[in-house]
Amino acid sequence: MTTDFFDYIIVGAGSAGCVLANRLTEDPQLRVLVLEAGPADHSLFIHMPSAFAYPLANDRYNWYYHTDPEPFMDQRSMYCPRGRVLGGSSSINGMVYIRGHALDYEGWASRPGLANWSYADCLPYFRKAEHRARGGDAYRGDSGPLKVSTGACRNPLYSAFIEAGQQAGYAYTDDMNGYRQEGLGPMDMTVHKGRRCSAAVAYLRPAMKRPNLQVRTRALVARVAFEPGSSPPRAIGVQVVNGQRIDLLRASREVILCGGAINSPQLLQLSGIGDPDALRHLGIAVLAPLRGVGANLQDHLETYVQYACKEPITLYGAMNWRAKLRIGAQWLLQGTGLGATNHFESGGFIRSAAGVRHPDLQYHFLPMAISYDGSAPASFHGFQAHVGPMRPTSRGHVRLRSADPKEPPQILFNYMATEQDRKEMRAGIRLTREIFAQPAFDRFRGRAVCPTDAVQTDAEIDAHIRAHGESALHPSCSCRMGSDEWAVTDGSARVHGVAGLRVVDASIMPDVVSGNLNAPTIMLAEKLADTICGKTPLPRSDMPYFVHPQYKSVQR
Repeated sequence: MTTDFFDYIIVGAGSAGCVLANRLTEDPQLRVLVLEAGPADHSLFIHMPSAFAYPLANDRYNWYYHTDPEPFMDQRSMYCPRGRVLGGSSSINGMVYIRGHALDYEGWASRPGLANWSYADCLPYFRKAEHRARGGDAYRGDSGPLKVSTGACRNPLYSAFIEAGQQAGYAYTDDMNGYRQEGLGPMDMTVHKGRRCSAAVAYLRPAMKRPNLQVRTRALVARVAFEPGSSPPRAIGVQVVNGQRIDLLRASREVILCGGAINSPQLLQLSGIGDPDALRHLGIAVLAPLRGVGANLQDHLETYVQYACKEPITLYGAMNWRAKLRIGAQWLLQGTGLGATNHFESGGFIRSAAGVRHPDLQYHFLPMAISYDGSAPASFHGFQAHVGPMRPTSRGHVRLRSADPKEPPQILFNYMATEQDRKEMRAGIRLTREIFAQPAFDRFRGRAVCPTDAVQTDAEIDAHIRAHGESALHPSCSCRMGSDEWAVTDGSARVHGVAGLRVVDASIMPDVVSGNLNAPTIMLAEKLADTICGKTPLPRSDMPYFVHPQYKSVQR
């Protein structure tokens, strides 16, 4: 297909964009174009699960964003990687498959205009998307495109973490994506036969075999184009940077933005949709005055609780070049071994205090002491738990620096701006120390590395978080759904005040969910694909979910 006229233009081949490309082109009469600013996803470092730190830590497949100085984090400019490649962030993330808690979606549905986003409405779409290696049930899917497996937990440290949690009084959960999220147990990952199952692998590659789908890489969209004089303004396509030229690509039905929580609000503002005063200041004509564009930005902050390990069984032994060669060869030849896992094989969710209805702290356990993106290499045998609050009350923003689409936007999360967030993070560190102090870790536990045992008071813990806290890489909510004056889209993802334009990605979440965001983003794209295509929604689920019966009076 060589025409520049399409029914739908999808901007961004990330998690949501890949889903929409697949589902919309199931109708052979629809012509769909996907535009991705980055390259194809051919690198072995993308497809080898244990190598995810490489694409995560450089700008080849990554927008490589950094925040403005964070005022409550010692003025640090913090790293905010976003995928710029086929598959988007699903091609560079840690491959953790977590759906969030049922009550997150009940909270969405309690907002005006969002009644059809309840857990009962969303669960069928999680199941539709998923192909679980262990088989499906009333909560889990077994025939969807997205391949999901569960960590084998062969290293004894994984089991020690789960056992220590039980010794500390927390429940064991064998499926934190099923009936019961609360507790510690094995974790799921988007890995299939030892390879990353990104949204590009699961959805886009199969759809690219269809003649009615066209995918263009290295295509930077400058702005959405609108029909002159239309009322309300109607999107008719996009303007794409082509060297020194701007090309117009037309969409007869809709333009759908799938750029994520940073790029979607950036593109809306470049197109004249946003806070009118800010747009006028940059010389951008105001098309639709929506103050909520780029506002309400949320993310999960986390910190590492690290200990030295007394036994040489950690991944530190796999960090020398000879070991890496052996691991790489085994993965290439057999698809097995240490290269075939993301190494986040156990973890869980707990509540930080009595009175919290559903878990507000998440754990990822790792049998090594290292930074998430590999920027601080391991130098000793150690282990760590990543812990952080799930429902932050701090809010940030995404704003334009200029009207140049090539210039990165201003990003500020305002991490730790509220006392509630600081309180939950303090609890996270103290409760994690308590878990590591249990008998299950006696044979493994060495000295406390970070934070050290000297960090005890609220003020000392707060200072530690300011200096060492990192993004869990879950930016969201910057174009949130709703019907109030700060909402950007309605419950069907249509942008308020204009026609022919939707946003479908994590930016439309009203509030961040309690967990990693890849699975929820794929779910919402599956659900909205049915909406866009005019299909009857999947039947609602009546499956129950666990809430601690004594949550008001006990913490565990």
